[in-house]
Amino acid sequence: MKYNQLGNSDLKVSEICLGTMTYGQQNSIEEAHKQLDYAIAQGVNFIDTAEMYPVPPRRETQGLTEAFIGEWLKKQQRDKLIIATKIAGPGRNFSWLREGATNIERRTIKKAVDDSLKRLQTDYIDLYQIHWPDRYVPLFGQTEYHPDFERKTVPISEQLEAFAEVIQAGKIRYLGLSNETPWGVCEFSHVAKQLRLPKIVSIQNAYNLLNRVFDSALAETCYRENVSLLAYSPLGFGFLSGKYLQGQKPKNARITLFEKFGQRYLKPNVNEAVAAYVEIARQHHLKPAQLALAFVRSRWFVASTIIGATKLEQLRENLDSVNIVLTPEILTQLNAVHTRYPNPAP
Repeated sequence: MKYNQLGNSDLKVSEICLGTMTYGQQNSIEEAHKQLDYAIAQGVNFIDTAEMYPVPPRRETQGLTEAFIGEWLKKQQRDKLIIATKIAGPGRNFSWLREGATNIERRTIKKAVDDSLKRLQTDYIDLYQIHWPDRYVPLFGQTEYHPDFERKTVPISEQLEAFAEVIQAGKIRYLGLSNETPWGVCEFSHVAKQLRLPKIVSIQNAYNLLNRVFDSALAETCYRENVSLLAYSPLGFGFLSGKYLQGQKPKNARITLFEKFGQRYLKPNVNEAVAAYVEIARQHHLKPAQLALAFVRSRWFVASTIIGATKLEQLRENLDSVNIVLTPEILTQLNAVHTRYPNPAP
């Protein structure tokens, strides 16, 4: 396992991060703890969660993921681990979360941080992320921005001032963004510099063989602002494992159970692209999931690749991908497929 510096922070995160959004929905607390134990034993030091987890988000289960981690975390050597969580933003129908108060403002930030600390049973959070912007942006598979959807938003300066207070109180160490745009990364970075407020160190966005939109504008933006990518959905909701090819619906698989959450990947050319990537894996005697993970891990802007699993054997296979180094020949083949089917699931 290799470890990479996160932006300009002093956090050194494992190149694989354990994602946890299934804990409390598809995984019991016992299964969650077995996953956590195994991942840490393999050198993972980075665990990512969110206040709205598990997914799909529901009033009855909200916060269970953090609570499961908290029960495990209280038995661990805390300073050896890097814990990341997120605050949910506005624009989603979460009337049950803080009674619908989801704007990224001082009151909700303090409430969200304190609630996460309590569930996680820890005194501090290493990386605290805005799950999606307070302002309107196209999200989760939407691709076109339109000003007609603009809504009232909390100024970025006010957001950063509130986070600065929480950082000064010692409750969080560093700040990150998620599901952000190039404009958002630049604005958060520039406002922080101008007002001497905490600078963002990371961005958590979707990135995989079916969605490489980060490669252009966001890659340059993050390079110039020294912001690291935490790549989520590196297997494209499991599609890149090949298990959904030919209309298959494996029992208890995420898309089988929650099809509407996979709409981002139910688009033209997705199956054709997946079949081509699976064939490349077959030619080189690799498992499709490991090929997809090794590709994401190989990208220069990726500090950590966030993997999730419902079964321990899936987690073992995914973690074994750290031993795979893609040859120039394989990368050329992958890029050829990308040229044929560019970003079918952005």
